[in-house]
Amino acid sequence: MQLNLKLAVIAAAVALAACGKKEEAAPAASSAPAAAPAQVIKIGHVGPTSGAIAHLGKDNENGARMAIEELNAAGLTIGGAPVTFELLAEDDAADPRQGVAAAQKLIDAKVAGVIGHLNSGTTIPASQLYHDAGLPQISPSATNPKYTRQGFPGAFRMVADDVHLGSTLGKYAVQTLGGKNIAVIDDRTAYGQGVADEFEKAVVAAGATVVGREFTNDKATDFNAILTTLKAKNPDVVFFGGMDAVAGPMLKQMKQLGINAKFMGGDGICSGELPKLAAEGMADEQVYCAEAGGVEGEEKAGMDKFRADFAAKFGTEVQVYAPYVYDAVKVMANAMVTAGSADPAAYLPALKATSYPATRVSPARSASTKRATSRTAPSRS
Repeated sequence: MQLNLKLAVIAAAVALAACGKKEEAAPAASSAPAAAPAQVIKIGHVGPTSGAIAHLGKDNENGARMAIEELNAAGLTIGGAPVTFELLAEDDAADPRQGVAAAQKLIDAKVAGVIGHLNSGTTIPASQLYHDAGLPQISPSATNPKYTRQGFPGAFRMVADDVHLGSTLGKYAVQTLGGKNIAVIDDRTAYGQGVADEFEKAVVAAGATVVGREFTNDKATDFNAILTTLKAKNPDVVFFGGMDAVAGPMLKQMKQLGINAKFMGGDGICSGELPKLAAEGMADEQVYCAEAGGVEGEEKAGMDKFRADFAAKFGTEVQVYAPYVYDAVKVMANAMVTAGSADPAAYLPALKATSYPATRVSPARSASTKRATSRTAPSRS
């Protein structure tokens, strides 16, 4: 949905200058005072635009670019002066050390705020730098609770944290899917391990048995050892805490080993790319994943329009988080307009007080995928 912002139109008065002596040509007088150049406000975005989940990082960056272009087309003013927004995009490759380096680069570039990072593992260490620099940060997708429990007043997220996400999925596995013997795998990242831990707690609380807990890493491609161990325990549900780039090959190998369990994961596997990554390993009604958000009823029109506009602009469908990035940029800009300033200290109170009718766009559903949806509102520390 579009922001409902007040647009200020600047009217320039036209003055007519008197001519000089008839025998001399007077220099042409300016008909109006020169328009003040627009103030450039830099907003940073960080996501993994290289590496295994580059498709998700690029999805996020496109969401940010779309929002920036719309803001500039609207001709906004902040504090009575015209402004132009500029996006500074950095790649963290889903690596914590590169994420910290990207954060410092944006701080040195004097951005007014940051949208990102995508992964909890990069968001959390970068958040310390943003906090020390006094910069508001809105993550569109980081779900590890630690991010917004560090006490940083400028740390915000657009989705539910792992406590809510993992708990919802765990209950769904037992109460809706009828799971009794459930296996859990995580990729040892802040996101993957965090959501798997909360899922396991909810499964046990709902009365089911966790028959095995295994782990891999976020760059692995061979899962035969851990899957063979779990196959002997005959699980009816396998939960994976991690991203789609690992989940796809894992599904292939589950099929090769004859593991016929339902496969579940958080929002990290809930992408339009997963069916391609899994290929023949993904059967109808086998995969269940979470969207931290979702739209229904009257909001669906906004969702459909965003998806159509995004596809027309970038030639690709929304993967997962682009709408949250888009909304995050609009929320940050709206706070600046409300505060009449792009100074972080000045607009942070307005950002904290924001109530925003978010787009809440969900990617198109695959015929082979079901989604357990947990609706949330934007949250802050």
